[in-house]
Order: sequence, then C-alpha cells, then structure tokens
Amino acid sequence: MSDCDIPRESLGFLMQDVTRLLRKRFEGQAAALGLTSAQWRLLVNLMRHGPLPQARLAELLEIEPISLSRLVDRMAEAGWVERRPDPNDRRIRIVHATDQTRAQIGAARHIADSIYAEALAGLPPDASETMTAMLRRMICNLSQPTETDHDR
Repeated sequence: MSDCDIPRESLGFLMQDVTRLLRKRFEGQAAALGLTSAQWRLLVNLMRHGPLPQARLAELLEIEPISLSRLVDRMAEAGWVERRPDPNDRRIRIVHATDQTRAQIGAARHIADSIYAEALAGLPPDASETMTAMLRRMICNLSQPTETDHDR
C-alpha cells in the first residue's frame, strides 16, 4: 500500500489504525499459542513487574476490574496464570505467571517482534528508536495532570 492509498487523517486516527492492525496481526499469529492481544498485554505486565494484585493489573491494562477478572479466569483455565491469596490480606488475589507462561513467552515475543519488524519495513534504521522516543514523550506529556483533571 502506498501513501496515496491512505487518507490524510489526524495523528490520533493514524495511531488507532496502526494499533488496530498490530493487534489484528498479533491475534492472527498468536492464535496458535492460544493468546489474544489482551492476554499478551497481561502477560507482559506480569513478566515485567512480577506477580501483581488483580486491581493493579486492571489499572495497568486500563480495564475495569470485572473485565480483568474475566480475562484472568480465561487465562487461568488455559494454564497461563494462577491466582494466589495475598499472605497479608485474604481479600486480595495475586496473579502469577505459570511455568507455561515462562516456557511460551519467548515464542510470543518472537511473534510480536516479527510483526514490529514487518510494520517498520522500509523505514530508516533509526526510525524505530526515534518513533519510540516520540511516543514516550507524548505519553509523558499526556500523563501530566491538567487543571480540568482536578475538577473531576
């Protein structure tokens, strides 16, 4: 597809389109592992941060706690994660990666990396680093509280 085939859209629309296409491509390829993109995001957070309370995982994934609970239910049934009680507060359930996750995370990472390489094909070699730095800056900019945030 050339630039001529892509409508001139705003940055937000283009970012959403890229995200949608990355997710669709990942889900098509990761289906062999039995992973969705939402499950992949959960596993990446567990591997990055270690075992986490369900409430914290919901925050990190920016989903409602009930949606996270359903996601964890499906992943526990499939053997990707397990819930354990918090030793200090029995109301809290901690989500842990399983041996299956540790064994398969490399295969899932390979799928993600190959999709990113495909997405970046034809761009200058340093484009990935530049784009990543720009997106990080945008995240930092938009993560700062604004005056309207205080009114909520």
